[in-house]
Amino acid sequence: MHTDILICGAGAAGLTLAFDLARRNVDFILIDQANAPFAGSRGKGIQPRTLEIFEALDVSDRMIAAGGRYPAQRHYAADGSYRDEVTVAATAPTPSEPYGEPLMLPQHLTEGILRARLAELGHAPRYGHALLGFEQDANSVRARVRSAEGEMAIRARYLIGADGGRSTVRKTLGVDFPGESLNARAVVADLTLSGLTREVWHRWGKGAEQISLCPLQGTALFQLQMPIPLEGEFDLSDAGLAAAIAARTGRDDIQVHAVHWRSDYAMSARLAARYRVGRIFLAGDAAHVHPPTGGQGLNTSVQDAWNLGWKLAAALRGADEALLDTYEAERREVAAEMLGMSTRLLDAARERGDLRRGREQQQLDLGYPDSSLSFDERGDDAPLRAGYRAPDAPLLGAGGQPRSLFSLLKSGDWIMLRYEARAASAFTARRGLRIIDIGEHAELRDHEGHLRTAYGFGPGDIALLRPDGYLAVITHDESSAALAATISRVLH
Repeated sequence: MHTDILICGAGAAGLTLAFDLARRNVDFILIDQANAPFAGSRGKGIQPRTLEIFEALDVSDRMIAAGGRYPAQRHYAADGSYRDEVTVAATAPTPSEPYGEPLMLPQHLTEGILRARLAELGHAPRYGHALLGFEQDANSVRARVRSAEGEMAIRARYLIGADGGRSTVRKTLGVDFPGESLNARAVVADLTLSGLTREVWHRWGKGAEQISLCPLQGTALFQLQMPIPLEGEFDLSDAGLAAAIAARTGRDDIQVHAVHWRSDYAMSARLAARYRVGRIFLAGDAAHVHPPTGGQGLNTSVQDAWNLGWKLAAALRGADEALLDTYEAERREVAAEMLGMSTRLLDAARERGDLRRGREQQQLDLGYPDSSLSFDERGDDAPLRAGYRAPDAPLLGAGGQPRSLFSLLKSGDWIMLRYEARAASAFTARRGLRIIDIGEHAELRDHEGHLRTAYGFGPGDIALLRPDGYLAVITHDESSAALAATISRVLH
C-alpha cells in the first residue's frame, strides 16, 4: 500500500492534520491503534487562537454551537458558604480578534466534529490499526501495521507520529523525551449526577483534599477532577468515586448516577529532543506532555498540525525540502514556553486553588518572529511585525458585500495583500498564491480602516500571509528581495 503521508494517531492533532491535507488533495492514511474513538472529556477548552484555526477549517461554528462558555467558579467553605469568581478573562470580539474567550467543549465532541468534517471530504480514521515498526531511507518510510485483518505494509513519503505521550513513533526513533515528574497525580472522570446546579463550576477544599465538579457544556455530564496520593491504588469504581465526592465535599445530597469515563494519571512535563528525524515528524502529545492546567494541551497539538500540514503539502509539490525544518524550529520553542506556563499554573492550583485564566492562555500572542520564514522591512515602531498572527479585519467586496480577512485563509493558499497599490503586481499568477488588492477601487475595500490600523499599512505596503495565518513578509517594496525569495522557496 502506498500513500504520501501516514499519520499515526487520530486524536486532535492527527485529525487536524488529516483534515488540512484532505482539503489540499494530499493523499494520506490515518490510523489509530485504539478500536474506537476516545470517549472522554480530558481536554475541554478551545482557546481563541484555535477557534480561528477551526474557522479556517470551517468547523468553528459547529463547535461553538455544540459547546458553551466557561461558568464562574464557586468556591465552597467548610461551613457551606461560598464565593463565586470568574474562571476565564473574556473580552468582547473586536475586528482584529473575533473570538474573545475560550470555548468549553469536551474533547470527544471536538474530535467528533473533526471526524464528521473529515468524512464530508471522503476520509475516515482506521481504528484498530497498530503501528508495529518502520524504516526509512532518503525517499520514503516503510511501515508495518497490524489490524484485525492481519499485518500490512505501508510505504509513505512521510510518517507523522501523533500517537500520544507514550508514542510508538518517538520510542522507535529513539528520540529522548527529557523532563520531570511534577509529583502530582489526579483523577478525572465524566459523571451523571444530581444535587448541583449546572450554572457554576463547583470547587471544594485545598491542597491534596481539593475536588471540583464542572458542568460539561454540550452534555448532561459533570467532569470530576481531584488530586490523589502519588502511591498506591485508588478506588476508581462508581462507588469509590461517589465516596470520594461525599468525603471531600462534606455533602450527602450529591448523587452519582453513572460514571461514563474515568482515568487516573501522574503529571509530568516533558519535551521531545527533536521533532523531526529524516522523513518522520512528531506532533501533539508525542512531542510534548504537561499538566492540564491552563487548557493548553489540545490547543498546542492542533496548532502543531496546523503548522505542519501546509509545509508537507508544499514539499510534496516540489518546494524547498528545508521548509520542513521550520516545523521543529517554530513549534518546539512554543511548546517549551507552554510547558513552563502550565507548570506554573499547576503550582498556583495546588497551593491556592487558583484556576483563573487570562490573555496568556489564549495563544493569540504566540508567533515565530525568529523563524527563517519571517522577514520584516519596517521599523521597530510598526504596530505589527513579521512572524506573528495576522489579525482579522472586516472588509467589503467590490459590490459592497461584507468580507473578512480570515475568510481568505480558507483557501489554504499564501495571501499577498497589496494595500492601495499604485500599479499592477509584478508577480504573475501561480498555484498556491493569491494576490489581493485592497483599495478604493480594488477587489476588496478597507471601508472602516481596520486593516490599515491593525497592520500599520500605508499606500503601497505589502504583507505576505502564510497559509496558517501568520505574517511571513511585511515590506514597503513589492520588488523586495526577501519577498521574492520567500515565494520562490515555498511555492513550486
